[in-house]
Amino acid sequence: MEKYEKLEKVGEGTYGKVYKARDKITGQLVALKKTRLEMDEEGVPPTALREVSLLQMLSQSVNVVRLLCVEHIEKNGKPLLYLVFEYLDTDLKKYIDSHRKGPNPRPLPPALIQSFLYQLLKGVAHCHSHGVLHRDLKPQNLLVDKERGMLKIADLGLGRAFTIPLKSYTHEIVTLWYRAPEVLLGSTHYSTGVDMWSVGCIFAEMVRRQALFPGDSELQQLLHIFRLLGTPTEEQWPGVTSFRDWHEYPLWKPQNLSRIVPSLEPEGVELLSKMLQYDPANRISAKEALDHPYFDSLDKAQF
Repeated sequence: MEKYEKLEKVGEGTYGKVYKARDKITGQLVALKKTRLEMDEEGVPPTALREVSLLQMLSQSVNVVRLLCVEHIEKNGKPLLYLVFEYLDTDLKKYIDSHRKGPNPRPLPPALIQSFLYQLLKGVAHCHSHGVLHRDLKPQNLLVDKERGMLKIADLGLGRAFTIPLKSYTHEIVTLWYRAPEVLLGSTHYSTGVDMWSVGCIFAEMVRRQALFPGDSELQQLLHIFRLLGTPTEEQWPGVTSFRDWHEYPLWKPQNLSRIVPSLEPEGVELLSKMLQYDPANRISAKEALDHPYFDSLDKAQF
């Protein structure tokens, strides 16, 4: 690791610290993700191995953060794993906050929201076409290059390969605010729809500059969703009342989505409603979303 000069710590996740660093030879800025290997006496933690193998497979997409190399070192007799990524200067959460706070609060330009959403969908479609669910899409995990207007998906630590038929997965996934209702209701059989629900929440957050469903518990999260979209019924979502965590909830009627995102054009509201469908089978896929009329005015050739 002598070839890198650490400049500052830029984050800390479940599995280790992230540093901004410079390659001493090329001058290139990189992000070093230090993974604590001492967590697992058997060797490299399975989460780190999973992230490395997924990233190596997915890094061909310009909308997934690029893994440059993997460094394995010993320090004080303890093994350490450094993942070396390309460096991007901010994330979408900080970017939205910079437009919301401070002396000059301003909305994100509609063309930029359109561009960021398209790039996010391209990255998600790439993951899904390679059989990978991200499972933790949120603004903090989307890196932004402000100069070039680029957005890239990062932090695949919760990602996992899915296969058909769907296996039973853990339902302790995805930060609460972006968690799909089937997961909140205790389903362990889920698919690409969990990522698309998260994309819908992120889309609305870019427009509103604040979270769409800011719950502080699983129950509160469901109530936020039901108040806006209406309490789901068996007709609308077959099997919903037989989920493990289903209870008798107050019967709310769905609100008009355009009132929640008033600055969004009708095509955008229609796309958002397709992402926030209760029944995952009815939720739009990332590949389908890329062809939605909302993107007709976008110069797709640049991506």
